[in-house]
Amino acid sequence: MLAATIDELSERGYAAFTIDNAAQRAGVHKTTVYRRWPDRETLIAEALTDSLTTEIPIPDTGSVDEDLRALARSLVAWANSASGRAVLAVMVSTAAGLPAPPLSARHVFRDRIRKTLPVVTRAITRGEIPEGTDPAEMVKALVAPIYFRVLITGEPVGDSTADAAAAVALTAARARLFTTS
Repeated sequence: MLAATIDELSERGYAAFTIDNAAQRAGVHKTTVYRRWPDRETLIAEALTDSLTTEIPIPDTGSVDEDLRALARSLVAWANSASGRAVLAVMVSTAAGLPAPPLSARHVFRDRIRKTLPVVTRAITRGEIPEGTDPAEMVKALVAPIYFRVLITGEPVGDSTADAAAAVALTAARARLFTTS
């Protein structure tokens, strides 16, 4: 059902999304869907979470440089995929004058940042980046150039984009630009 939801969002967009259409796509009756997800926003939020979790794993290679590159490359691959484009379209629907996605969809991205924080805290523990580095700010610095190109300028993104974003975030962290002290 979650994959069908992403497919439906990809084809029809957030504004035209219905549980009936997603259920039909998944080959289940809509009452089955309502037993697990009480409304479309809950279903969409879970589908977004599943897409991000499945397609952008949290790396733990033992090296902050490798972790950041792996994370950025996964994000780029996801953003270039049909499911990534569908999720991102939901998130920018407000900018296109369409109904805003539910607050729960925005929480999906905040939760994703929270789940990524251990990449930075492990690097602090290993002494690869300074004590006091704000993990959330570092993660945001990593993903911002990728999202900017995908959502604002419409530029293509690839491994070189991911590698550059990782290098910039790591350089900034080592220059103490994200430290709280």
